[in-house]
Amino acid sequence: MEALVPRPAREVAAGVVHVPGWLDLDAQAELVVACRGWARGPAGMRRVRLPGGGVMSVRTVCLGWHWEPYRYVRQVDGVPVKPFPGWLGDLGRRGLADAARLSPALTADPYAPDVALVNFYDADARMGLHQDRDERSVAPVVSLSVGDAGVFRLGNPLGRGRPWQDVVLESGDLLVFGGPNRLAFHGVTKVLPGTAPRGIGLDAGRLNLTLRVTGLP
Repeated sequence: MEALVPRPAREVAAGVVHVPGWLDLDAQAELVVACRGWARGPAGMRRVRLPGGGVMSVRTVCLGWHWEPYRYVRQVDGVPVKPFPGWLGDLGRRGLADAARLSPALTADPYAPDVALVNFYDADARMGLHQDRDERSVAPVVSLSVGDAGVFRLGNPLGRGRPWQDVVLESGDLLVFGGPNRLAFHGVTKVLPGTAPRGIGLDAGRLNLTLRVTGLP
């Protein structure tokens, strides 16, 4: 169905590109099936505990490497992290190539993501403003959204304060950030329940997959 209000692909900020509807419904449904498999144990989906004792409201499962504040490790709960699938890397390369056509700050040079963070947001989950800075590489981050829409807040690389702008990420949307805004603070301020499309196998909640290059051996 054609959107009532057009959502053109655009460069939101230097090196940050939003491509609405990049994944079709079949591709979204395939990702939902894959995420359900990855969520199962061992090394399955869980809430991350922060060093200060707080627990994140999103639930996360990692592929390739396990992220724990603030480092990457190869094991979780004493077992190896689930492998990073080659087809997901191919998807990330396609996404970056499409985004690079819209931004002179991005390049589609060989891109080899080796970690994915799969986050599940229920209606009450949020993600505070943070930087993705635990990687040794400054290669772009490729982000895919499936399910309910979420309000993504893009800040700046200097701190959590303004300026920032909010972008609604709907099911199937691609977001890539790199270049001068690779280390921009960003987060998710809210989820919009009841906005997931029918037929993808996810009636409630939001899945977000972020593909990254760790730069680790």
